[in-house]
Amino acid sequence: MLHLFILIHIESQSYEEPAFNERMFYYFSRLYDKYRRRILPIAIFTYDKIKSEPNTFSIGFPFLEVLNFQFLKVELKSKNWRDYLKQDNPVAAALLSKMGYSEEEKVQVKKEFLRMLVRLELDPVRTELIAGFFETYLKLTEDEEKQLFDEIKTLEREEEEKVMQLTTSWHRKGREEGREEGIKEGFEAGKKETLIEVARKMLEKGYTIEEIEIITKLSKETIKNLMN
Repeated sequence: MLHLFILIHIESQSYEEPAFNERMFYYFSRLYDKYRRRILPIAIFTYDKIKSEPNTFSIGFPFLEVLNFQFLKVELKSKNWRDYLKQDNPVAAALLSKMGYSEEEKVQVKKEFLRMLVRLELDPVRTELIAGFFETYLKLTEDEEKQLFDEIKTLEREEEEKVMQLTTSWHRKGREEGREEGIKEGFEAGKKETLIEVARKMLEKGYTIEEIEIITKLSKETIKNLMN
């Protein structure tokens, strides 16, 4: 039986960088030098700006093309959040807050995010992680929260009860008890020690290194060290 191995390199980029395409090639070349395998490079751009990033890096002369390196790219801000509502993927749910939506759509985005969490039926730890990430990047005003509450009441009774139970649960833990485990504070304050604890729990729950990297912004090396 023929076994085919493919390495997938995912790079999360949260800020604009003029020579990012060159850096992707540098990482690619180091990985290839180490593993000598076929590599699929993917860049995920998470900053809050719609921009078409170059996904090639070339070296050549008028008489010879020496190199034409290409990588796949995912520009979250250019993605329509509505296209991902039917996916049974917790990372897609969290990343709704980084996709393209207008100010007028914020309440609707959060409402649909809550419905996704209910449908996914995640364990409490994953639910807190995903909700903490989402609320870090999409914050509602007091008036918008009231509007959200009114929107939730229009759902079918069973779904409404589950959404209200979900929001009540993490609001009570996060706002009234101060989120004793520090998960939300880790995302909001960017405290590395808290993020490391979050990453440990995600590893225990079976998240992949790539999923943990996207949500916590910790480096792959840091996450891998937690596995030892």
